[in-house]
Amino acid sequence: MSPVTSPVTGSSTSPVVESTPRDGLGPRAAAILVFGSSAAVLVVEIVALRLLAPYLGLTLETSTMVIGIALTAIAFGSWLGGHIADQVDPRRLIGPSLGVSGAVVALTPAVLRSTAEWAPPVLLVIASLTILVPGALLSAVTPFVTKLRLTSLAETGTVVGRLSGIGTVGAIVGTVLTGFVLVSRLPVSGILLGLGALLVVGSAWVEWRTRGWTGAPALALVVAAGGLAATVAPGGCDVETKYHCARVVADPGGGDGRTLVLDGLRHSYVDIDDPTHLKFEYVRAVASVVDAAFPHDEPLVAHHLGGGGLTLPRYLAATRPGTRSLVSEIDGGVVRINHEHLGLRSEAGIDVRVEDGRLGLRRLDTGSRDLVVGDAFGGVSVPWHLTTAEAMTDVRRVLNDEGLYVANLIDHGGMDFARAEVATLGETFAHVALLGEPADIGLGPTAASKGGNLVVLASDRPVDLRAIQRALDARHTGWKIATGEDLASWTGAARLLTDDHAPVDQLLQPYSPQSGQ
Repeated sequence: MSPVTSPVTGSSTSPVVESTPRDGLGPRAAAILVFGSSAAVLVVEIVALRLLAPYLGLTLETSTMVIGIALTAIAFGSWLGGHIADQVDPRRLIGPSLGVSGAVVALTPAVLRSTAEWAPPVLLVIASLTILVPGALLSAVTPFVTKLRLTSLAETGTVVGRLSGIGTVGAIVGTVLTGFVLVSRLPVSGILLGLGALLVVGSAWVEWRTRGWTGAPALALVVAAGGLAATVAPGGCDVETKYHCARVVADPGGGDGRTLVLDGLRHSYVDIDDPTHLKFEYVRAVASVVDAAFPHDEPLVAHHLGGGGLTLPRYLAATRPGTRSLVSEIDGGVVRINHEHLGLRSEAGIDVRVEDGRLGLRRLDTGSRDLVVGDAFGGVSVPWHLTTAEAMTDVRRVLNDEGLYVANLIDHGGMDFARAEVATLGETFAHVALLGEPADIGLGPTAASKGGNLVVLASDRPVDLRAIQRALDARHTGWKIATGEDLASWTGAARLLTDDHAPVDQLLQPYSPQSGQ
């Protein structure tokens, strides 16, 4: 580059910018700060999803919202941090950014859970702030550090590129570490409290190296307060698994009944002494179908997509001795709960595999099952990849000629998802029927429809629907069966769900978290 001649003096000047002192912040320290702050942003993002799931559901919309807020924080923090770094000595800014973000992160579990319980209308606002504030502050660290490391235009590309790469690697490490290590070993509150403490320690370290801001001791007290608040905040869990905030609630009426609550929703009721006691209506409906469709006391070979409290596998083991039930349950923590809190014994004829249900189906031999039960839920909905025509084709493949598929569905309002799933099954199986409250399945006044659980059954052989109805009546469910023209009218022109297009979360209607399953 040619020298630049000063228009005033005529002398030559080198193409440099004003040098920024780098006292106390060498290349190694700069790399640590950028790496750590970028990793912390992704830890906050992933853990925020788990904190919000019990209150907003683990849906595509929830995930999209959290990712969008996190990206907004990154963009805003990077832009504002770069702007401020040109106005103020960045050495005065790094410590406060780390320390304040650490305090906010440490307070997040208590604040979010308390807001969800006591002020739900403002939950989204508070949740957004608990992601935006630390995300923006931590994202501002990279432009602060970059400003300190730049001394001439000749090294701009090298410095910016290296720090940008280090920040990206930090984000990757934060993502992988959280998803594969931290969540499986630590409670959500513990992860955020630990991260908050690390950020405040990082703030103190920067203060010591740069002799700058001295607020770390006060923020350490805030982190400690966040830890104490997290222990008394509502919404705690008995067990935090990889996927759920889990609680086991004893039956208030006494006895040995236990309800498994995952992310605030009642997923299973188990009577440890009497597995034939079926409390939830949809479970009684599934049992009615099985009892009527197969000869009495005949052992079955069954596969269950989703485990929960294993109510149905326990029922089959008790009522049909010799039944072999294989369960695909993605959450190993739920399996441990069954053994440690819900009395599951290894001799019960129930084999549980910790695996995704779709992958579990692929491992089964063709024609190897009498019964497949679909009862998998991620948050408030059936995981989309277990609803498609391709998944149902695999279910049909593993069933023998007399086999039956029975699935629990939950929908409300216009029942768009349930209609789509029934239509999809109709393209795969020769016979399909739908069980539910009359108003919900088109056999009663539409105005009375409230939505909730439905049970769909599908097979390639005709099933005695009258026998099923008698079984439903005997269990006092009040449910009816829609089939034939009634079911076709109810389904209407519902779209088919495929691996290429299955907008399950968008089709589902809003529901009340208190409704349970």
